[in-house]
Amino acid sequence: MSNSHSAYCGYRDYLVLETLLDIQKPITEQHDELLFVVVHQSHELWFKELLHELDALQVTLSKADSGPALRTLRRARAIFRALTAQIDVLETMTSEQFDAFRDQLVGSGFYSAQFREIEVVLGRRDGTAAEHFPENSPERARIRARAGEPTLFDAFLAYLDAKGYAPHDLPSALHGLHSDDGVVEQICQGLVDLDQAFQEWQYRHVVLVQRVIGNKIGTGGTSGAEFLRKAIFTPSFPALWHIRHGEK
Repeated sequence: MSNSHSAYCGYRDYLVLETLLDIQKPITEQHDELLFVVVHQSHELWFKELLHELDALQVTLSKADSGPALRTLRRARAIFRALTAQIDVLETMTSEQFDAFRDQLVGSGFYSAQFREIEVVLGRRDGTAAEHFPENSPERARIRARAGEPTLFDAFLAYLDAKGYAPHDLPSALHGLHSDDGVVEQICQGLVDLDQAFQEWQYRHVVLVQRVIGNKIGTGGTSGAEFLRKAIFTPSFPALWHIRHGEK
């Protein structure tokens, strides 16, 4: 067996390409549906990686390990930017092209369990994230398990405590770390950057939906763009934003 053939087989088998490239299953003959499927499947892969990174970030923050935490924050932010960039590709599809297969779709990103997990890790604890999935389903179980764990911000508070800042007096602690202008402040800014990247991706998603379906009912039966608009501009770490306005 030649080296090139061996390398090809190794690459193909390591990435399980035969399976990966066979799981795009458009349900219509419309040209643009494959793009829709590929982008959404790509989102789910990035969601998987993002959860992997957020889990690691919580561990490093809890251990007060600043270097790995900073690197993971940068990577997580870059992932949100990669997700935002994919919206540029979806925007090449017109509303007419989407309408050509939209009525055949049986679900939407509204039912992405991994996205709901990300929301929970970032602090959404209103108890509704798991309700969109069937009782006894693995998706509901995963989301509920996440909801029983500390949030990313909880891990940040543990990090502050380990670094000598009093998290029980958070405004004073945040003012202090900003004055110190050291690695702890970089971690804080990294969380704000991550939060901003998440909001920017959500905003671009709303604009895309508005552009493609206007004010029609959302594919998942929601109120479409109106439903999505309610979710943006709500920071995951409000305390880190309020401190910029002198708020408690």
